[in-house]
Amino acid sequence: MGKSTHFIEQPLYSQVIKLLDKSKIIEISRENAGERYIKRFDSWTHLVVMLYAVIMRFDSLREISTSLQAEARKLCHLGISMMTSRSTLSDANKRRPDAVFEAIYRDLYTTYHTRLSSDSRSGKEPKWMKQLQIIDSTTISLFSNLLFKGVGRHPKTGKKKGGIKVHTVIHANEGVPSDIKFTSAATNDSFMLRPAVLHKGDIMAMDRAYIDYEKLEEMTQKGVIYVTKMKKNLKYRVLNDTMYQRPNGLMEVRIQHVCFTKHLKEKDIIHYSRIITYVDEKKKKLIPLLSNDMESEPTEIIDMYRKRWEIELLFKQIKQNFPLKYFYGESANAIKIQIWVTLIANLLLTIMKKGLTRSWSFSGLATMIRITLMYYVDFYSLFNYPEKDWETYMKEKAESPPELSLF
Repeated sequence: MGKSTHFIEQPLYSQVIKLLDKSKIIEISRENAGERYIKRFDSWTHLVVMLYAVIMRFDSLREISTSLQAEARKLCHLGISMMTSRSTLSDANKRRPDAVFEAIYRDLYTTYHTRLSSDSRSGKEPKWMKQLQIIDSTTISLFSNLLFKGVGRHPKTGKKKGGIKVHTVIHANEGVPSDIKFTSAATNDSFMLRPAVLHKGDIMAMDRAYIDYEKLEEMTQKGVIYVTKMKKNLKYRVLNDTMYQRPNGLMEVRIQHVCFTKHLKEKDIIHYSRIITYVDEKKKKLIPLLSNDMESEPTEIIDMYRKRWEIELLFKQIKQNFPLKYFYGESANAIKIQIWVTLIANLLLTIMKKGLTRSWSFSGLATMIRITLMYYVDFYSLFNYPEKDWETYMKEKAESPPELSLF
């Protein structure tokens, strides 16, 4: 059998990084002081090597450098003109500002986010999906508590666990982070809720950690809708209370119009909202939601909040498919660079997945890309029709004349 039917004259990885603009990356790096005192290991080489390491799920600098040596003849396809040593990569992770990789991610998101948007006109998604944003955070555990202030305490030693908290906002119809901030694990989530950057018509789905009367009232004044889960200790005044029952006499939904009051030195904040309590059939318990949307049907409010689960799935996807248990440097800068590169890798693979006609799970696609990353195969040919080589081989075998036998 001859060459693969998926054969192409460049590794699959070179097709992945074609989504990147080399000249733009160098320009971004210069704007963020990433090219100072650099002779050969520029930001493009740094990014390509780090992306390679993250996609391949390498756990150490030694694995990265050894693997690059084994693939030396293919590096020219990636625009790499030097062999990267452990010390070179370690120094770059320590010295090149993580702001370079943050700017690269934000530029990539701005360029490609429209490719990821689902179309509500198809009828498959409700109209409010395009306006819905989801906000939450996830904590990445670290071995040291010196770089980022830890949270919680070990039950035996009493020591706090070091960690970096990744505060994230996603648009529900895109599924990738649109805004990200890093803080220590001890930082309260509510700081990420910034009404000033929101616009009239936006919808925010969030956890109860973001409840702040002042910010919620500011959102209401701007025409921004929010949906969140109630806290147990909230104090409010009930203005109206209505309960709807099912034909069997059980509660279907309870709607309460309420008023919250917060006393400040300058003025009192008065905030009006609705509490919508529904029955979760799976968990067998009542779920109270808080929203300033006074007009939408309760079912819509419930569906908006349920969409919040998408951000939890995103965190799970990133942590399962990319190495965030082992870091390629001990400095805060190196840790942030690796997280930004992980987010870039997740974005690139999500874009490529969107271009396939065949259905793949993200984990399945990420695993297969990892296996074939340096193979000379066409991405879309292989992943749209992976069994083509086998079918071609079986057809050739069936059409070939039978082998002669001496017996």
